[in-house]
Amino acid sequence: MSMTDTRRQRSEVTLDTATIEVIAEIEADVIATGRPTRAHVTWTKADTGLWAANYGGYYGGVVDKQGDHYFVSDTFGQYVGDFRTLEEAQDRLATRLHQLLPDVISTLD
Repeated sequence: MSMTDTRRQRSEVTLDTATIEVIAEIEADVIATGRPTRAHVTWTKADTGLWAANYGGYYGGVVDKQGDHYFVSDTFGQYVGDFRTLEEAQDRLATRLHQLLPDVISTLD
Protein backbone atom coordinates (compact mmCIF):
# COMPACT_ATOMS: atom_id res chain seq x y z
CA MET A 1 0.00 0.00 0.00
CA SER A 2 1.27 3.47 -0.78
CA MET A 3 -0.13 6.95 -0.43
CA THR A 4 0.46 9.91 -2.69
CA ASP A 5 0.11 13.45 -1.39
CA THR A 6 -0.82 15.65 -4.33
CA ARG A 7 -2.15 18.66 -2.42
CA ARG A 8 0.84 20.78 -3.43
CA GLN A 9 1.07 21.72 -7.07
CA ARG A 10 4.86 21.66 -7.25
CA SER A 11 5.67 18.39 -5.54
CA GLU A 12 4.41 14.87 -5.20
CA VAL A 13 5.44 12.51 -2.42
CA THR A 14 4.87 8.78 -2.45
CA LEU A 15 5.27 6.86 0.82
CA ASP A 16 5.31 3.11 1.24
CA THR A 17 3.45 1.43 4.11
CA ALA A 18 6.61 0.81 6.16
CA THR A 19 7.51 4.51 6.03
CA ILE A 20 3.99 5.51 7.06
CA GLU A 21 4.18 3.12 10.03
CA VAL A 22 7.54 4.56 11.12
CA ILE A 23 6.18 8.10 10.90
CA ALA A 24 3.11 7.10 12.92
CA GLU A 25 5.32 5.57 15.62
CA ILE A 26 7.48 8.68 15.80
CA GLU A 27 4.42 10.89 16.08
CA ALA A 28 3.00 8.66 18.82
CA ASP A 29 6.23 8.96 20.80
CA VAL A 30 6.33 12.76 20.65
CA ILE A 31 4.71 14.14 23.76
CA ALA A 32 3.63 17.75 23.57
CA THR A 33 2.81 19.71 26.73
CA GLY A 34 -0.70 18.88 27.82
CA ARG A 35 -1.04 16.05 25.35
CA PRO A 36 -1.79 12.63 26.93
CA THR A 37 0.71 9.83 26.42
CA ARG A 38 -0.05 6.50 24.87
CA ALA A 39 -1.13 3.72 27.19
CA HIS A 40 1.26 1.38 28.93
CA VAL A 41 0.88 -2.37 29.14
CA THR A 42 0.59 -3.90 32.59
CA TRP A 43 0.79 -7.65 33.12
CA THR A 44 -1.05 -10.05 35.41
CA LYS A 45 -0.02 -13.65 35.87
CA ALA A 46 -3.42 -15.26 35.37
CA ASP A 47 -2.24 -18.84 35.84
CA THR A 48 0.90 -20.93 35.61
CA GLY A 49 2.43 -20.07 32.22
CA LEU A 50 -0.30 -17.57 31.33
CA TRP A 51 0.05 -13.76 31.42
CA ALA A 52 -2.75 -11.32 30.59
CA ALA A 53 -2.13 -7.81 29.29
CA ASN A 54 -4.02 -4.71 30.40
CA TYR A 55 -3.69 -1.87 27.91
CA GLY A 56 -4.96 1.44 29.25
CA GLY A 57 -7.77 -0.29 31.14
CA TYR A 58 -8.66 -2.64 28.28
CA TYR A 59 -7.93 -6.33 27.77
CA GLY A 60 -4.82 -6.44 25.59
CA GLY A 61 -4.24 -10.14 24.97
CA VAL A 62 -2.26 -13.01 26.44
CA VAL A 63 1.10 -14.72 26.48
CA ASP A 64 0.74 -18.49 26.88
CA LYS A 65 3.81 -20.61 27.68
CA GLN A 66 3.76 -24.04 26.08
CA GLY A 67 6.97 -25.99 26.65
CA ASP A 68 9.88 -23.71 25.76
CA HIS A 69 7.77 -21.34 23.64
CA TYR A 70 5.64 -18.29 24.42
CA PHE A 71 2.60 -17.94 22.17
CA VAL A 72 1.01 -14.50 21.89
CA SER A 73 -2.48 -13.44 20.87
CA ASP A 74 -3.72 -9.85 20.86
CA THR A 75 -6.86 -8.13 22.13
CA PHE A 76 -8.84 -9.49 19.16
CA GLY A 77 -7.61 -13.07 19.60
CA GLN A 78 -5.32 -12.75 16.57
CA TYR A 79 -2.12 -14.81 16.65
CA VAL A 80 0.90 -12.49 17.03
CA GLY A 81 3.75 -14.97 17.18
CA ASP A 82 5.81 -17.64 18.90
CA PHE A 83 8.75 -16.39 20.96
CA ARG A 84 11.61 -17.93 22.93
CA THR A 85 11.46 -15.58 25.95
CA LEU A 86 8.68 -14.03 28.00
CA GLU A 87 10.23 -10.57 27.61
CA GLU A 88 10.32 -10.86 23.83
CA ALA A 89 6.70 -12.05 23.74
CA GLN A 90 5.51 -9.21 26.00
CA ASP A 91 7.45 -6.59 24.05
CA ARG A 92 5.98 -7.82 20.77
CA LEU A 93 2.44 -7.68 22.12
CA ALA A 94 3.01 -4.15 23.47
CA THR A 95 4.24 -3.03 20.04
CA ARG A 96 1.23 -4.65 18.41
CA LEU A 97 -1.19 -2.92 20.79
CA HIS A 98 0.40 0.49 20.18
CA GLN A 99 -0.13 -0.06 16.45
CA LEU A 100 -3.65 -1.51 16.66
CA LEU A 101 -5.03 0.88 19.26
CA PRO A 102 -3.21 4.22 18.88
CA ASP A 103 -6.11 6.20 20.36
CA VAL A 104 -5.93 4.43 23.74
CA ILE A 105 -4.17 6.82 26.10
CA SER A 106 -2.61 6.44 29.50
CA THR A 107 -5.07 6.46 32.35
CA LEU A 108 -2.31 7.63 34.69
CA ASP A 109 -2.20 11.22 33.41
